Amino acid sequence: MPVTFNPRLQHLPRICVAVIGSTPTEMMQKAESLARENPFLEFRLDYLSRPGTVFPALQDFLHSHPYVTAIATCRRARSGGKFRGSVGAEMEVLSKAASLGCQLVDIELESAVRLKAPNLEKLREKAALILSYHDFRLTRRLDETFARMRILPCDFIKIVSTATNLYDNVVMMKFLERTSDLRPVIGVCMGEQGIISRILGVRAGSQFTFAAATVGEETGAGQIAARTLRETYRLEQVDAATKVYGVAGDPVSHSLSPLMMNTAFRRESINAVYLHLHSHTIKDLMNCVRQIPIHGFSVTMPYKESIIEQLDNTDPMSERIGACNTVIRAQDGKLYGFNTDVFGVLRPLEQRLPLENARVLVIGAGGAARAAVFGLRERNAQVFITNRSSGPAEKLARQSKSKFVGRAALRKMEFEVIINATPVGMSEMPMKKADAPLNEKELNTRYLMEMVYSPSETRLVKMARAKGIHIISGIEMFVHQGARQFEIWTGKPAPFDEMYRSVAAAITQRAAAAAAEKKKRR
Repeated sequence: MPVTFNPRLQHLPRICVAVIGSTPTEMMQKAESLARENPFLEFRLDYLSRPGTVFPALQDFLHSHPYVTAIATCRRARSGGKFRGSVGAEMEVLSKAASLGCQLVDIELESAVRLKAPNLEKLREKAALILSYHDFRLTRRLDETFARMRILPCDFIKIVSTATNLYDNVVMMKFLERTSDLRPVIGVCMGEQGIISRILGVRAGSQFTFAAATVGEETGAGQIAARTLRETYRLEQVDAATKVYGVAGDPVSHSLSPLMMNTAFRRESINAVYLHLHSHTIKDLMNCVRQIPIHGFSVTMPYKESIIEQLDNTDPMSERIGACNTVIRAQDGKLYGFNTDVFGVLRPLEQRLPLENARVLVIGAGGAARAAVFGLRERNAQVFITNRSSGPAEKLARQSKSKFVGRAALRKMEFEVIINATPVGMSEMPMKKADAPLNEKELNTRYLMEMVYSPSETRLVKMARAKGIHIISGIEMFVHQGARQFEIWTGKPAPFDEMYRSVAAAITQRAAAAAAEKKKRR
């Protein structure tokens, strides 16, 4: 028979931070540093080779931090954890942790079945019981699994699956909506594509979500650092009225758009959240967009052109360019497309020089290049296009009434502006021979606009700077186009300075982390 929910823990915080450590001292030092900001902690005792050695320190910690709510977990290796002991040994660890003051204990379904109901009830006398199930491959049979778990004695049912596409988040959240009134449920999708469930699951019915203490200390694939959940995504404020936005692409994990846009939402007190939407197919993306529903999204590689046929309408510029990077859902539910890459290119240039009759070389022929070319032609600039593959560049030149230029001719030509509209130089793009789209002798220009914003100093930028060429950074272009997106979505002026500072600081941190990692490997 179904058990009655134990009412001891009715109002838990939304974020539970996993505490790990290879030694008892390390684990408790981390708990000490986390406790004040994160009063809900999960002690992953299975990360210790001998979990029992932490008990004296754990008892002291819980006694001296009465405001902390603690979960004890000692997951066995065959269930995805690190504990090599038997089910009985797992039971002993959890029972002892409960007697020392942990208010909750987490046990896997496989272990619970072997322990049987009477033993589970004994454990529940000491602490609230979280019954867990993890699928490290797929999101499947959620209702069937819930039915199996529901008949066992427990206070919370936790089901964790793996997202292999964006739509798996929709499956998980619909499951939470169906079941959260039946039993207290915790549900989340692991993996990079499961980020939506980690942010929006709490409003769909999940009691809370799990977070890493810091980047690099994740206990599950796709887990987000606690400070990022709290400060960037404002998880504790997410509710039914929160509007959802995101950046769609493949890949997309490198994008700083979520940091930039969430900074803007917070600065302007807008109840909205902006997420990574990593989708391998346009069909998966659109299924997710329509089901959640998502109120607007940015579009990046490789969907800037293919997204257009999925929309109900686009602005004239997007139609001319044949590429769209901004989508908004109107009140009637229809999707409308805009191109703010044009704004991101033109605004920084117009702040520096008149564009009419200016000689501009655009490198590339994809969506970003098309935005630059058509925007510049609208300002009556003389536009020249070069690209690694001549066919797309020649086609773009014909469509925009620009001129195609082969690489062999570039050394003899001079420009007011050269724009790199390719991903060459991006830290996430694997380079083969060269990591710059032009060489030094081809950089004959007053200004270089680099669309790559991370890293801020690409090889192309370094070469141009060495030649005394004025640099227009990728950060500037990126923030200008993002600011225009913000204005389209909200109808409010964008807090450009705050957006810029957030992106610049993040790129500086990335560079410092990369340098430290490189030094460590030497």
